[in-house]
Order: sequence, then structure tokens, then C-alpha cells
Amino acid sequence: MTQEHAPQTITRLAQASSSLAAMTNTAGDDRRPASERLADELRQSIESGELAAGAKLPSERELAEQHNIARNTARQAIRLLAESGLVVAEHGRGVFVRPAIAVIRLGNDRYSPRYRSTGLSPFLLECAKQGKAGRFEVLSVERVIPPADVADRLHLSPDTKSALRRENVFWADADPIQRVTTWLPWPLAEDTALLRDEVGHPFGIHGILEERGHTMTRILDEISARMPTPDEREHLRISPGIPVLDVLHTSIDTDGEPYELTRFVMRADLSGLRYDAPVE
Repeated sequence: MTQEHAPQTITRLAQASSSLAAMTNTAGDDRRPASERLADELRQSIESGELAAGAKLPSERELAEQHNIARNTARQAIRLLAESGLVVAEHGRGVFVRPAIAVIRLGNDRYSPRYRSTGLSPFLLECAKQGKAGRFEVLSVERVIPPADVADRLHLSPDTKSALRRENVFWADADPIQRVTTWLPWPLAEDTALLRDEVGHPFGIHGILEERGHTMTRILDEISARMPTPDEREHLRISPGIPVLDVLHTSIDTDGEPYELTRFVMRADLSGLRYDAPVE
């Protein structure tokens, strides 16, 4: 929504509410703080589409004047919406309705060999399909002692540096979408381009792993939702109250052996999951 449309939005919201000051005395059983009631009104406007994705909310001052409330009450209402993931504040510009999901993870389809001719890795292919510019930032590549759950799934020693760990942040346009940590058996990664930041293969690490004799024929994805760690909030620029999707992915080869484990920590406000699979 452009700035010239903001007064119309303010008027509509004011007409719909007939002022929170009056509601304070006439709300009947609704004895919630005025900030919560205003947040509900704005939430309804967002969910109904009156305030569309990307629309700019009225300022704190404008909300306070239209609803005859204090500015700190309006500020608290906006904070409640931000904690719910409905709006995002942009420094120097204002508060905007959060846009639609940025990237949909395409589930079993993302690893299909039929896409090899594109020369794109799975994430970059997903971005391209959805009109986004994808890129990644390498945080670390090192030989490590694997966590116990990783060692168990990949049949590695939990007491020695038996794994290669690669950590990346993947971006779509200007948004960090997911933090990705991959573990590989050290003998599989040793003396390969997997030890470098840029692996140099058009199909990413999976192309190199195929050349090493491990072709993915099955995947196991374990999906959960949780709140992010402080480190994840920093790298993914997550606003307070926004959860993450935690996808623990295991690649299984033609011999039925697991050979790669990756944890995808995805911003739930900018990511989605889609799986299309037969019912067995």
C-alpha cells in the first residue's frame, strides 16, 4: 500500500472500531487491555485482506489519534502483531503487513534427477521456480566430532572426528531463509571439493556424492516446529515470536545406507513445505 492510501486505511479502521476509548466503557465482558483489542482489530483487517500483504500500517501517532488512545497503547498493539508474525517493522519506513511466504520447499521433488540439466542445486532451483534470486553464505567447513544423534544415524564414531560438517545460510532475494548444517562421513568427504567453501559442482554436494558412489534413492525427513536459538535468530534475522521449522534430512543410497545428514532450520514466516507422494 502506498503512503497516499494510508489515510483511507486509517478512516476505515476508525469507522470499524468507533474508537477504543468508547469501547473501554461499553465493551461489556471484554475487559482486555485496549492494546489487545486494537491488535485484534488490525489482525482482522489483515486476515480479511483489507490490509493486504505489504501494506503499510498507520503510524503509532495516527492510530492513537483515530482511536483516542495513548501512543504507547498503539505501540503495544503493533508489538503484539509483530510477535504473532503478522507485521514487520522496517527502520525509517514504518510497519508493514508481512508478505506472503517467500520460498516453498518442494519436498521429494527437490532432489529429482530430471532437474540436473538446469545446473542448479535444489535450493537455487526452488528459488528460481518461485521467481526468487537464491544464494548461500558459507559459515564453516570443518572436520568434527559428530553429535550423538548424527553419529547414530550415519553409523559414525561419536568419540572421534569422524564427520565433515558444513554450515551455510541460504538467502532468497534479500531474506535469509534457512540455516543449513550438513554432516558427512569423513572418509566420504576426504580429499574432495567438499572441503572447500565452493564445491564447484553444478548439482552441489549431491553431485559430488554421486561421483563417490552414493546415489540418493530414498530420503527420510523428520519435521518439527520450535522456537529458534539465539544464534539462529541472529543469522536468520528472526523477529521475536517467530518460530522455525526444523527439518532433519537423511539421504539413503541404493544399498539402503544413510550417507548424508542435513538439518534445515527454516524461518516459519518465510518458508513452507510441500510434499506430493503416493499413498502406500
